[in-house]
Amino acid sequence: MTATFGPGEKLKPAELQGEYGCSANTIRDVLLRLAKVGLVEFEMQRGFRAKHSTPEHRHDVAQFRIMLEQEGARLSILQGGLDWEARLSASHHKLRHIETQIIRDQQHDTYVTLWSDAEYEFHDTLISACKSSVLRETFESIYVQFRQQMVNLERDFGTDYFKAIIVEHQSILDAALARNIAGCQAAIYDHLKRNLSSNHVGPTLQRTAEITA
Repeated sequence: MTATFGPGEKLKPAELQGEYGCSANTIRDVLLRLAKVGLVEFEMQRGFRAKHSTPEHRHDVAQFRIMLEQEGARLSILQGGLDWEARLSASHHKLRHIETQIIRDQQHDTYVTLWSDAEYEFHDTLISACKSSVLRETFESIYVQFRQQMVNLERDFGTDYFKAIIVEHQSILDAALARNIAGCQAAIYDHLKRNLSSNHVGPTLQRTAEITA
């Protein structure tokens, strides 16, 4: 997820076992599990590689993530209570603090794991009151693929990037707490639209999802 391994990089269990302090068989089992969720590629006789990154795949996972998150947010706004609002506000406070520190210290590489964890926590909390375990499990699978593609292809995160996403995350939070479904869905789209390819031929994704439960 954090692009420690480059796109298509060979992953050798015998080498990784020393780094992670476990057996080569354990590493192999983990890599097979990661292959099932789309983070690792496996071919018989050729072994494991980190997932290749392409603009096309990035577009696909971004599009699916937007649809899932828009629907999860809609259901959470309708069904979430004060506890959900409190957890969402707390997760946003943590994320904003980390992103602000990255801007201040200009140390994206140092904070990338912490930032990734906090970013997922905020977006997962946003949809956590949807009362659909399948939606949340699917969102987690798509989210990790999205992050891997995004970090691999972006890599050069600058101050302007973090200034922009701080504003975008605030817009998502404000709309969610205001119980503004259309506004929240639009804010989610605006937050992720930079990952959609203008050259992609496929269904048009709207800022607000016309979905009913």
